[in-house]
Amino acid sequence: MMMKTDDQLLIQQLLDPQTQRRAFERVVRDYSEPLYWQVRRIVLTHEDANDVMQNVFIKAWTHLDDFRRDSKLSTWLYRIAINESIDFMRRQKKMDMVSSDDVESGVANMLMADDYFDGDATEAQLQEAIAKLPDVQRTVFTLRYYEDMKYSEISKILKTSEGALKASYHIAVKKISEFFKQRD
Repeated sequence: MMMKTDDQLLIQQLLDPQTQRRAFERVVRDYSEPLYWQVRRIVLTHEDANDVMQNVFIKAWTHLDDFRRDSKLSTWLYRIAINESIDFMRRQKKMDMVSSDDVESGVANMLMADDYFDGDATEAQLQEAIAKLPDVQRTVFTLRYYEDMKYSEISKILKTSEGALKASYHIAVKKISEFFKQRD
């Protein structure tokens, strides 16, 4: 008899109304930190990341019935988190009356003033360079660089080909390198 993996058992519990709440509490406990850091790398501030994370888990809870078992639970959750983060950033850009160039150029200063940011000036500049990337390149770069995800997994999350992802990643790396060369 084949043993069910922990992920399969958790999914089964999530889809069962009698065990759903307890299973979802476990999802929140197990996935909060990695999802938080992925969201934080996109939206940058702690407060914004917390707001987005609330939306991520609300969306996950309300759409449990929509979860198809053709992907891993983590893939589904990352997809929700990334989409919520990108939507948040788009709403912010629409609401801000200043140009996105002005906002992006202040990222390093904003991060250094953030009590929750524990990086140094170089990390703040890296975040500034990442903030200047288009949404897809920024997302691919953060998933690959920070999360060390394989292109096949990113492909499932973003629903795009591995070749396109590799190209996006390499273009992002090139743009980030150029950003630092201009700073020297």
